[in-house]
Amino acid sequence: MQDDWILDVLADLRAFAAANHLPRTAEQLDDAALIALAELSAQREGNAGRPHDTSAASGTDLGGAGTG
Repeated sequence: MQDDWILDVLADLRAFAAANHLPRTAEQLDDAALIALAELSAQREGNAGRPHDTSAASGTDLGGAGTG
């Protein structure tokens, strides 16, 4: 699907983080990729009408980061 590019970008960022000794960043990017995959899957299944949750699986509140 056309939105799958984000998974490639996250994978590239994760590889960069791992290669540059940023293990916590790499781990967070793994989490982000899983969340993106779940959201893309939900959209494809027609669940896109659910309210958007801005908290990450790790419990970190993103607070609308990057929205403004």
